[in-house]
Amino acid sequence: MENKVIGIEGYVGAGKTAICKNLLNKIPNSILLEGGNLYRSIVYALMQSGINLNELKKNMNNVDIKDIMEKLKIELKIENRDTVFYINGKRVNDEDIQSKESSIAVSEIGKIADNKNLFEFGKNLINYFKLQHNVIVSGRALMKIYPELDYHIFVIASLDERVKRKCIQYNGTCDEEEIRQNIVERDNLQEASGFYKIYDKTIVVDVTNCKTVEESTNLILNRIGVL
Repeated sequence: MENKVIGIEGYVGAGKTAICKNLLNKIPNSILLEGGNLYRSIVYALMQSGINLNELKKNMNNVDIKDIMEKLKIELKIENRDTVFYINGKRVNDEDIQSKESSIAVSEIGKIADNKNLFEFGKNLINYFKLQHNVIVSGRALMKIYPELDYHIFVIASLDERVKRKCIQYNGTCDEEEIRQNIVERDNLQEASGFYKIYDKTIVVDVTNCKTVEESTNLILNRIGVL
């Protein structure tokens, strides 16, 4: 049977990353390509390089994100079936690229940068891995990057539930109202960028009432079937 490509998108804080990692345990012969973390790694590398992001944003319309990736020596590798990133040979920790400052910068830069070559890179990457694996892809604009997705899942949850989950993720280090404002701001940026678009083939899955990642994952599998 031909390998499948399953795209996972959704609202900020709805639990997409945890769901994707859990899907690895459910879908045979699968790997995870984390497109969102690729973008986060690029922005993190820019921040670490000393570049003034505010100045960069003013001139982003003509900036080729794939070119930046190559200049900053950002590599994507699959280790233990999951995606890891290296900057100049050093592995990037998830904690380094998941900060609220980085998240806002990703949303802002993603809205105005030229992503054409990065999208083409993503499509070629998916095609390469699909030869050997079922490919779970998380990220934004997945239907633009890979219109041939076998399944396009869009994960939603209420704002209150997403704030609750982010508070747990940040382990009490951030104020709840600050997290709420951060999510609303990112929602607005994602919406303005067209990243919350629902297509004819999109399967919308509401995980608001799911108490665990396992429940959320099973809800998705019930919609697409176990491969």
